[in-house]
Amino acid sequence: MAIRLFNSLSRQVEDFQPAHPDRVTMYVCGPTVYNYAHIGNARGPVVFGVLADLLRRHFPKVVYARNITDVDDKINQSAIEQQVPITTITEKFTAIYREDMGAIGVKLPDIEPHATHHIADIIAMIERLIAKGHAYAADGHVLFQVSTYAQYGALSRRSTDEMLAGARVEVAPYKREGGDFVLWKPSTPELPGWDSPWGRGRPGWHIECSAMCHAHFGDTIDIHAGGVDLQFPHHENEIAQSQCASGTTFARWWLHNGMLTFDGSKMSKSVGNIRTVHELLKDYPAEALRYALLSAHYRQPLDWSPALIEQSINTLDRLYGTLRDLADVEAAPVLPEAVEFALADDLNTPAALAELSRIAGEVRAAQREFLQASGDAAVAQATAKARDAKAELLGAGAALGLLQQHPEAWFGKGSANDDDARIDALVAERTAAKKARDFARADAIRDELAAAGIVLEDTPQGVRWSRKRA
Repeated sequence: MAIRLFNSLSRQVEDFQPAHPDRVTMYVCGPTVYNYAHIGNARGPVVFGVLADLLRRHFPKVVYARNITDVDDKINQSAIEQQVPITTITEKFTAIYREDMGAIGVKLPDIEPHATHHIADIIAMIERLIAKGHAYAADGHVLFQVSTYAQYGALSRRSTDEMLAGARVEVAPYKREGGDFVLWKPSTPELPGWDSPWGRGRPGWHIECSAMCHAHFGDTIDIHAGGVDLQFPHHENEIAQSQCASGTTFARWWLHNGMLTFDGSKMSKSVGNIRTVHELLKDYPAEALRYALLSAHYRQPLDWSPALIEQSINTLDRLYGTLRDLADVEAAPVLPEAVEFALADDLNTPAALAELSRIAGEVRAAQREFLQASGDAAVAQATAKARDAKAELLGAGAALGLLQQHPEAWFGKGSANDDDARIDALVAERTAAKKARDFARADAIRDELAAAGIVLEDTPQGVRWSRKRA
């Protein structure tokens, strides 16, 4: 089965093959750790984590890196305001980022390089660029001279005028040309800095990813991924400085995920519609957030809304309900070919989720057959069919990082001060009251449970209950 990925550089879907058949290298731009990550920041880690797992099923070795930007002017400003070292800020929010991403099923990468751990690599790359005539020192700064790289703009397909407008900075007097960008800048005493041939300073934003990629993977990587907002100027600048430093291709595939909007509007701090992963996890099940992030194709925009999350919760309720009804049927996960085919087709998660729902329908049909079976042969046949269908549902969920918890955990049992036994007793008492035609008592118990946020569901196996979620 060929894996086909859309390459932002060629604007085409291409059959993916790594440069070395026994090893895939992938680098994804990670967070700048000065605050909580908003939900838009989580889309890349979720979808490209699914891609990393897909690649691991098809190639002997995958080395996946996602960086931590721990030196940045926003970090510096926060540290100054709080009168603490930058490490107080970066270590706190790095830990929170890992915890929040882990909650929505994002695994740690194989390599998590920090910018501050690669200052020597950054300086060495800048020195190579100066030696090759692509960069110059001026007023304590070092800048990349864009005009020395003829292919600049190939990724973003922007004209020179558009790129200059997109730079969004005033042309500094030390720049030779308006589009030149900073590789190194001086640090005043209150700012973090490192000794360099150009004085005490710190790296510009773009150079860190190029230097860390080179340090861990060499001149060329197979896949470089990130949000479409990074395509220009960050990724464009990465290509320019990396290829000028090495003289060869920097990344063979460029993948970009689309942006999130909120109820149709761009997420913006000024508008006040930014939602962080940290706060969303307090209001909604983590798995529902993951499902919602996978619900649209990764290259398309995704409109984030409470309705989308509720829809995701309802879908997962049905899927986990299906698994709960077959709790007594033992099954090991089996990955369905149709799900793998969808993911191999440019990471088509909507098609994979649709297949997940289709398989769940087969599981429910197998369950009905199992319940209606009579006679040893019929029961054995129905059991085998139910087991195979459940195995495919579990395997399909695993490929997407879904359905990995016990159904009772999803429905909230084992929480709320562990009062499951009391609720079970009330449910049993209500059932007995209905059989005795004591409907007043049955209704009173139902109202008591509803007030406590307990949802009742009548099924062929009896009454099920779950805790209502926000």
